[in-house]
Amino acid sequence: MSNEVLIVGAGPSGLAMAISLSNQGIPFKIIDKNEGPGTASRAMAIQARVLEFYQQLGFADKIVEKGFLVDTINLYKDNKDVANIPVGKIGEGMSPYPYVLTLPQDVHERILVDVLEKRGGQISWKHELLSFDDDGDVVTTTINTPEGDITKTFAYICGCDGAGSVVRKTLNIDFPGGTYRQMFFVADVENDTALKTASMGFYDNYFCLGFPIRTTGQLRLIGLIPDDLVVEGDGPQSLTPLIPHVERILPIQINKVNWYSPYRSHHRVAEKFRLGRAFLCGDAGHIHSPAGGQGMNTGISDALNLAWKLGAVLKEKAAPKLLDTYEPERIEFAQRLVNTTDKAFQIMTNSRMVKNFVIPFFAPKLLRFNTLKQLIFKTISQTNLNYRHSELSSGEYGDIKGGDRLPWVHTSNIDNFEPLKSYDWQLHTYGKVTQELKQLAFETGVPLYDVPWNRSINAKGIKENSVFLVRPDSYVSVATGLQNLEPIKSMVHNYDIYRLN
Repeated sequence: MSNEVLIVGAGPSGLAMAISLSNQGIPFKIIDKNEGPGTASRAMAIQARVLEFYQQLGFADKIVEKGFLVDTINLYKDNKDVANIPVGKIGEGMSPYPYVLTLPQDVHERILVDVLEKRGGQISWKHELLSFDDDGDVVTTTINTPEGDITKTFAYICGCDGAGSVVRKTLNIDFPGGTYRQMFFVADVENDTALKTASMGFYDNYFCLGFPIRTTGQLRLIGLIPDDLVVEGDGPQSLTPLIPHVERILPIQINKVNWYSPYRSHHRVAEKFRLGRAFLCGDAGHIHSPAGGQGMNTGISDALNLAWKLGAVLKEKAAPKLLDTYEPERIEFAQRLVNTTDKAFQIMTNSRMVKNFVIPFFAPKLLRFNTLKQLIFKTISQTNLNYRHSELSSGEYGDIKGGDRLPWVHTSNIDNFEPLKSYDWQLHTYGKVTQELKQLAFETGVPLYDVPWNRSINAKGIKENSVFLVRPDSYVSVATGLQNLEPIKSMVHNYDIYRLN
């Protein structure tokens, strides 16, 4: 039986999955029908949660080095600065990456390709999946290559092949959703009065978001095309008629347009993310409004959620039913994103009341509340994502529940994210270490990390003598206390994690 994984699509999701499998020593083949990495800048925002994953995989610094750190988001109404969201200050202490990183997708992909190749991985460009069959114990595929068609078997197939996914279509999985009424544009421009950080401008029936691109010195614009400029369903063929609108609401003067594209935004979520030995990740399973900066990050998180589970099952460190947790964990978030973040963004950009009244008058007042500001950061950064409803989650101790992201604890000599780089199951205890806990770690083979408890840790919601069974993707599987380790034993038994005697 084959234990090789086929990854279809070498975009951010497919590349992230390949890097994760490579780190775990899992054989894989990644194919893409294109001749090489993408050349369009497309998705720009990389959120804190994805950077935390990249830190685990050992290359976050390479990404951050090339990107632009957005630590403040300015809100403008008719070119007047009406409010500021200090993302960096809000996120301090919550994540090692308290900002939104902007980086063109083509640069992002080239870094991922470089990381993968330096770790021994190879991408099969100009290879196109033609068909596949799930034979029960293997997947038999037909792939078109420059040398002709080949037939090859794999243990699993992962469709990271975009909105037009061949994998999804072959599985006959429905892709329900629709198209937003508004028409948008994206453009890269040069200007004399460059914005220093991300800025959102509003007036009447218009909206535009602008942020700097570090690698080119240009400005990326994403904006709403006014209805009177949409003719027979098509937007303007150039940015020219839109420039007065942009310059009216943002403090810039555009002197050169290097790239422009009008588009309609879609919202769709596949009815299934898994069928047998086939899985969907990224745009193959869900598409969102790109203006919210969430879609690509969600796709990468899909891939990394699935990759560690495939690794555990293929290395016989977990029962095959572990893979059953992928779809419910990820499809729930994709659906929630469409129903909340996407919808809220559409309301914000489409409602004249929001643009003319709420933004200029209420936003400055609302942003004085720390609770609201923290919610904004957690939502944008995706650090609030949890799997509390997952079969892999149980227990509650202090403010931490099974399924929560492990809170970041960082002092002069402690960083509880550092052990996560092993990308494996772990036991974390905050307080005492008992003989029973040591024995549990020994019997299971799960490494034990002891973090001395103090009041600053309590501020993270971590109660003294908490014990967490932490998943390879840094989510808490079981939250309990020293006095009750049975929930951890139960979870380890249930999924055959390691070798509990």
